[in-house]
Amino acid sequence: MSEASLKFLETLVNTPTPSGFEAKGQRLWMDYAGQFADEVHADAYGNATAIFNKGGSPRLMVIGHGDEIGLMISYISPEGYLYFRSIGGVFPGILRAQRVTIHTANGPLAGVIGSVPPHLMDKTSNEPEKLKINDLFIDIGAKDREDALKYVRIGDPVTLDGYFSRLANGNLVARAFDNRVGSWIAAETIRLLKESGKPCNAEVIATSSVMEEIGCRGAMQIAYSVKPDVALVVDVTHATDYPGVSHTQHGETKMAKGPTLTRGACNHPKVFERLDKVAKEAGIPVQYEATSRTSGTDTDVVFVTRGGIPSGLVSLPNRYMHSPVEMINISDLEAIPRIFAAFALSLGKGESFKAIE
Repeated sequence: MSEASLKFLETLVNTPTPSGFEAKGQRLWMDYAGQFADEVHADAYGNATAIFNKGGSPRLMVIGHGDEIGLMISYISPEGYLYFRSIGGVFPGILRAQRVTIHTANGPLAGVIGSVPPHLMDKTSNEPEKLKINDLFIDIGAKDREDALKYVRIGDPVTLDGYFSRLANGNLVARAFDNRVGSWIAAETIRLLKESGKPCNAEVIATSSVMEEIGCRGAMQIAYSVKPDVALVVDVTHATDYPGVSHTQHGETKMAKGPTLTRGACNHPKVFERLDKVAKEAGIPVQYEATSRTSGTDTDVVFVTRGGIPSGLVSLPNRYMHSPVEMINISDLEAIPRIFAAFALSLGKGESFKAIE
């Protein structure tokens, strides 16, 4: 991976983009992807697209969501403590004693989520799995409610402070790999296509969608308006190669063994087979996942749009998902845009995917 691509990833994941508040990250993505695109656009809610080889056929959408989980201020107590709701799937047990940033109209504001010391705690409530989000509060050092209102407003979004770091053996850690890696991969796909100089029949629409963490809202919007003939969706998946995770229940997915290709439900069988074929031809190792109902990704809404868009899901193994210490491996990461670029180059002019010919 080039140092420029890695630096873009670092900047992207360090940029706060909780669902519904993605504009800053989306602008950053558009500036980067625009270097390799014929056109760059953003729609009313901030879904961003960068089009490579405009006018080609078929129209291939490569989509990853650019939002992250977070918190939102919902109440300020008379004493000046801030209470909050979750944005997306936040487990309360990871929140105590975390540093946070509140994104206010006047800029970022530091705070901490209070944690009662064990000496003072009711022993019966000292169980993370029983903790409720409304048991927790943020302390910004305010004197009282009136003082706190000088700094924050109801509805201000909040992110945990977990920044990009490089670990041993090509592993990376950050707060929001879910799913800034997806939007990064979409942009990297058109970079690889442009820099390859190879002829490409397809129009490739790299897409960074919004509001996936609260119900795949942005993907519904952009898949409808873009009208792709085929779609490749990228998200993270659970790596299950660490203690405490049941393989019989959750399958076996390892980091540094390649991305996963998903079979079943929303994944079109012929799109899956083509992804598998181009990966093998390129010598890229992959793993496999099964989904019998829903995938929990943008694929679930893309494939039902406009009567059905043939779709395929490729996922990046991720340890400790929905936490400030999500971990991925760089070899898995850089494999996915290579697979997507090879898929794009494999498409014949006007090619379509039908389950029954």
